[in-house]
Amino acid sequence: MAIRTELTLRLQNTPGALARLCQALADEKVNVLAMNLESSGVLHLVPDNPVHAAGLLRDRDYALEERDVLYVQLPNGPGAIGSATRMLADAGVNIDYAFASAITDDQMTALIVAVNDAQRASAAAGM
Repeated sequence: MAIRTELTLRLQNTPGALARLCQALADEKVNVLAMNLESSGVLHLVPDNPVHAAGLLRDRDYALEERDVLYVQLPNGPGAIGSATRMLADAGVNIDYAFASAITDDQMTALIVAVNDAQRASAAAGM
């Protein structure tokens, strides 16, 4: 488990908006570790270099919010996400939102969990 910085911004609902943003990051060698795009256009983005990514996106006139999130790597199997979220629940931590991804044949899952206080949640859950 690690604490990562998530960048949240709103994309225009136009063809290519996400592609242009991803290309801008790729051109600057910023790797996207995780992302979630909502139908409202809200993009939650966890880059490998959030300082560089935030500066780049602000230079391109994106309004950003930054927050710490839990980045949990888990075995890719039944119950893994449930176990991780149960640890947080047992520690009294409320989850604001979460998203996860795995490749069917891969052995690991990446789980992003947004909570009120990532440092406290990490310590309380023993993650």
